[in-house]
Amino acid sequence: MSDKSHPTTGIKPLVRIENVRKSFGKHEVLKDISLNVKAGEVTCLLGPSGSGKSTLLRCINHLESIDGGRIYVDDDLIGYRQQGDKTYEMHPKDIAKQRRNIGMVFQKFNLFPHKTALENITEAPTGVKGQSKTVASKRAMELLDRVGLSEWSGHYPAQLSGGQQQRVAIARALAMDPKLMLFDEPTSALDPELVGDVLDVMRALATQGMTMIVVTHEIGFARGAGDQVVFMDGGVVVEQGDPTQVIGAPQHHRTKAFIESVLK
Repeated sequence: MSDKSHPTTGIKPLVRIENVRKSFGKHEVLKDISLNVKAGEVTCLLGPSGSGKSTLLRCINHLESIDGGRIYVDDDLIGYRQQGDKTYEMHPKDIAKQRRNIGMVFQKFNLFPHKTALENITEAPTGVKGQSKTVASKRAMELLDRVGLSEWSGHYPAQLSGGQQQRVAIARALAMDPKLMLFDEPTSALDPELVGDVLDVMRALATQGMTMIVVTHEIGFARGAGDQVVFMDGGVVVEQGDPTQVIGAPQHHRTKAFIESVLK
């Protein structure tokens, strides 16, 4: 069972992924993917490399276009506008507006090297949302405290460990007050001893009711913090359900083989 206390039953989906297809050249990476994520729910995407997990995540905030299907976040069609029976890709400015509501944390931290931790966090609220520097800085300090880094606000990325940089990246995404947080293997670039601090921050977000979609190989996190686990392989959803079911008693042989290989 999830270690979260808030209920998600009966809540309508915040994210609706309907029959999504995506190819790179002749290689079909996503094959008719459908998936719902309720508000306040943590969905963990598991699967081997090349299964389409990261591509699906990037499609949700339109960092990748899709070749078919629809993706909705809070009933907003992402990346496209519909006219009659046809859809047209939106103007980059309109896509950027949609992305304000969707925070994303990457494998690599993507912090501005010439800006301090505080400046990295205030960049988007002041530049995109038009917040005053005073308001943005106050909020940034609150977020740094939330991720355990209030004493590091004046440090540059090169002065921080990988785990600290990733926590700054999480704080930066939260500074835009997103409806949804996407995590693309956020601990895969970290030394093993630094993984725990980042996962602790993510667990805290989960208990606070943040809607999250997490691509991860951290089975313990998926089992403890996830409301829903989705196992993908070969561009399809092989199995999905409660963590105790998918991780503890997988029904499909591909899921079982993957879980066993990761837990070795």
